[in-house]
Amino acid sequence: MKKNILAIDQGTTSSRALIFGADQSVLGIGQKEFAQHYPHSGWVEHDPEEIWSSVEWSIGAALSDAGLQASDIAAIGITNQRETVVVWDRQSGEVVFNAIVWQDRRTASICAQMKEEGLEPLFTQKTGLLLDPYFSGTKLRWLLDNVEGLRARAERGGLCFGTIDSFLIWRLSGGTRHVTDATNASRTLMYNIVDNCWDEQLLGHLDIPHSMLPQVCDSSDDFGVVADGHVLAGVPILGVAGDQQAATIGNACFEAGMMKATYGTGCFTVLNTGTELVQSRNRLLTTIAYRLKGETTYALEGSIFIAGAAVHWLRDGLHMIEHAAQSGALAAKADPEQDIYLVPAFVGLGAPYWDADARGAMFGLTRNTGPAEFAKAALEAVCYQTHDLLVAKRRDWQDSTVETVLRVDGGMVASDWMMQRLADILGVPVDRPKVLETSALGAAWLAGHRTGEWPDMETFSRQWARDRQFEPQIDEQARNRSLEGWKDAVSRTLSRPQ
Repeated sequence: MKKNILAIDQGTTSSRALIFGADQSVLGIGQKEFAQHYPHSGWVEHDPEEIWSSVEWSIGAALSDAGLQASDIAAIGITNQRETVVVWDRQSGEVVFNAIVWQDRRTASICAQMKEEGLEPLFTQKTGLLLDPYFSGTKLRWLLDNVEGLRARAERGGLCFGTIDSFLIWRLSGGTRHVTDATNASRTLMYNIVDNCWDEQLLGHLDIPHSMLPQVCDSSDDFGVVADGHVLAGVPILGVAGDQQAATIGNACFEAGMMKATYGTGCFTVLNTGTELVQSRNRLLTTIAYRLKGETTYALEGSIFIAGAAVHWLRDGLHMIEHAAQSGALAAKADPEQDIYLVPAFVGLGAPYWDADARGAMFGLTRNTGPAEFAKAALEAVCYQTHDLLVAKRRDWQDSTVETVLRVDGGMVASDWMMQRLADILGVPVDRPKVLETSALGAAWLAGHRTGEWPDMETFSRQWARDRQFEPQIDEQARNRSLEGWKDAVSRTLSRPQ
């Protein structure tokens, strides 16, 4: 039997395809960046056609890199940037507007109005989410309200809505499958995570026609087969999960109480709570970690909007570094006597603050502050925000083991300096895995597990391997002093007192 799995990892700044062998080793990789569009302050868009082209290119590059062809691939798994909204014509497949990206804040006024109407408790109870521009539902409503003719077409049943996974499956299957998985559906503000269905009451409040929505499948399921004419023609799509849930799976966080943090464009921490749906009292999100064989596993999630994006700002906005990988080495040269804090609220602040109107600020600047101090502040900001999330999770989940070890992944974790600083600020050990491609690996496992040729959950968990553990090296007094400075900086940045 064929055991090679191709994982499509469609991210915020690039699309990648990775081919995993039977032993979960990476046989080939293809990656292509695509443009970010900022039409107005706080708005972020992608061209769906450019995303599709970048995925196509990456698939071809991965096959070439591995020296394989479609006949060598048993199945496809897909992981994707979540909450990003695409709408396309049901007949032609033509997209009707740019994709509105998860980072986009244009619907802040819609969310504020719905909060004033007292709707947030209802949405939180049913979806586990807050009324924030981050999520898909208000983005879709904005499109229907602001793009001429769109609402009428939607009400006639002529339009499809999807997160990126749905759009890719539609294209790969030649327009025969309009589907998503439970993890992506759970991020839309329209999906009832208690009853596992699209919720008519919420759709009514958002004024969104049900006919636009995809069928919701398990995370490991039959999502369709790649259509004739494609390089992967005939290969089944058997696994789908949003990027953070896929990373949770790739990190083998299958037991209640296990926690992972992914450091990419943003940072996302996910705590597995098992079959128990825990409603947060600390403004975290309750979400679906994965759904397998009809059984839902839940999680508490904290979202940091700006993580690696702050390093990109150092590179592209301030031109202080040429490559993102230089940030750790530069931060290590910073003057230890300077306490510089960056609050990277470039598109507002996520959990646990949820302040859409906050904007970025730096504190503690002196005449001697230079690029090294900026780099240190940018990396430390990610660590401080992770600490905020860890504290909130401890308050919500009393019986967890999050006190012990945090599993991490994503591009930023390659920096030893940042991982050590993360352990110091959190005051807990940080485990970096040998396989850093955890989102792609999680998607691959979902597909491979469905074929019956990849290991089961228990075996996969045993095979998870650690590259290095970072232990805290500073005392509690130094940690608390740093955290007090961070809290003061955040309090000065928030648009409203908390």
